[in-house]
Amino acid sequence: MDVRQLQVLRELGELGSVKAVAEAMMVTPSAVSQQLTLLQRSAGVPLTRKEGRNLVLTDAGQVLADAGGAVILAMAQARAAIDSYQEEPDAAVTLSGFHSAGQALFAPLARSLKGSGLPTVRFSDEDVAQQDFPALTARYDLVLAHRMEHSSPWPEGRIAVIPLASEPLDIALPPGHPLAGKESVSVADIADEPWVTSRPGYSPDDVLKAVAAVASKPLNIVHRVNDYTTVSALVAAGDVLGLLPRFTSGPAFDPQAGSGVVLRPLRGINTRRRIDLLARPENLERRSVRTVCDALAGVMHSLGG
Repeated sequence: MDVRQLQVLRELGELGSVKAVAEAMMVTPSAVSQQLTLLQRSAGVPLTRKEGRNLVLTDAGQVLADAGGAVILAMAQARAAIDSYQEEPDAAVTLSGFHSAGQALFAPLARSLKGSGLPTVRFSDEDVAQQDFPALTARYDLVLAHRMEHSSPWPEGRIAVIPLASEPLDIALPPGHPLAGKESVSVADIADEPWVTSRPGYSPDDVLKAVAAVASKPLNIVHRVNDYTTVSALVAAGDVLGLLPRFTSGPAFDPQAGSGVVLRPLRGINTRRRIDLLARPENLERRSVRTVCDALAGVMHSLGG
């Protein structure tokens, strides 16, 4: 039995005929009869009886109708509670982000959401391979995710996708490197250089695979490091080149490393990665979640994304 069937039974007890119930619920008499038949089958005891031209409830039917009224009230209260929760402006929101996004976005987002009536955000860092980001929406209200523009799209049939930025990965060079004086570099310029890059499955490694394909030779991968602060420090040391995101890598530049690193665009290869917010569609019905989405878009815009 379900709530709709219980509602039909309760209305029958009040109104006394299938026709009156159909008019009150704005359905056909046959639909009312069908719901009563299904409920009768589920209950296993007679719920109605004919009394002249009217259809009335048996004692068992009245007991079930009374109990059904309590169920209908509880469902209405639950629905009202959910509606209230969805409209709470300061309800807590859980947000996960990959490391470079967290370094660049978490603190400015927290600052932008200070004040009464604004959501509290609970941050977590989840640096996973590209294909694993959608699964994180089962654990967090919002998931900051990245993927290369040429890669397969997110499974939008199961999750909602809010684009935040299209961010290039630039070549990171020590300031004294001969290529640092150029406005941009080509595959031919960098094909013979030693590299620090990410582990397989992450954006920098995807870009270097494309570089190797265009150069028609393997690259000299010296270090595999996912943390951009470490990548920046290794590049600044002067022994390797790396790849750093243009908008979100600012916090990775260690001021203790002197003049840091120089970023230069790579010509001839699409190095852009998309930064998106992923969420279960039902989470976006919450007012506090939508507020965080808008604030994140503002923070990303301020970084140049």
